[in-house]
Amino acid sequence: MSKGELRGVGLDLAYHGSAVVHGASITLRPGQVTALVGPNGSGKSTVLRALARLHKPVNGDVLLGDSSALALSPRDFARQVTLLAQSRPVPAGVSVHDVVCYGRHPYRGRWRAEDPDGPRAVAWAMEVTGVTAMADRAVDELSGGERQRVWLATCLAQDTGVLLLDEPTTFLDLRYQVEILDLTRDLADEHGVAVGVVLHDLDQAAAVADQVVLLSQGRVVAAGEPRDVFTETALTDTYGIPVEVLVDPETGHLSTRPVGRHHRRSRTPERESV
Repeated sequence: MSKGELRGVGLDLAYHGSAVVHGASITLRPGQVTALVGPNGSGKSTVLRALARLHKPVNGDVLLGDSSALALSPRDFARQVTLLAQSRPVPAGVSVHDVVCYGRHPYRGRWRAEDPDGPRAVAWAMEVTGVTAMADRAVDELSGGERQRVWLATCLAQDTGVLLLDEPTTFLDLRYQVEILDLTRDLADEHGVAVGVVLHDLDQAAAVADQVVLLSQGRVVAAGEPRDVFTETALTDTYGIPVEVLVDPETGHLSTRPVGRHHRRSRTPERESV
């Protein structure tokens, strides 16, 4: 098994004794993007936090390569897996550059020994996320979307083989949503990173992911390639609203369309059969 493969096996997860995820198994493979999708409260973010060792399983295990990730030291784990959480505390008066440098913490000794690869990793992370020009600005003076890109840069500076993203397009305008998803794809394709990403937008998931995991009420109800998982039956049952699935006959790109009471159903020939 590749060192960069991260797996959750039979995860039972709970909050204050109340079960919220039941027997969930998920594999994040090097060079692939895996999207976790499902309604609010389905357990997507909880599973991601468990993979990041921030939520201890009641049952099951998290495996990194051939070994239990739960047995690694925090420093060793942080050199291999990083998480972009939904929210982070905003340090007052700290520059963007210094915040991105926080991502190098796992590589520094107790007495903040030299980190020879740090400047390169920080500069690259800032460049690909588009925050280089704001390096000297204080993070607490930035907009929500700008901060989101800074947090992502901090994760990328950590230079890990596994990247976990919890709703990374939140607060971003259309341009940066597309650029973050493109970057996610590049990390998998060009750098062999195993990416696990929680997304609400099914079309974004279909566009960027090699594999999708559909959750409902704390259970994995389907997993596989987007076209196999995103069927009208599965999505309608999971979300409790009629959902059309359309496939472009020329490109093969998949898109979804929830049908509200005032929406007309599509009658185009490219509509996917149920």
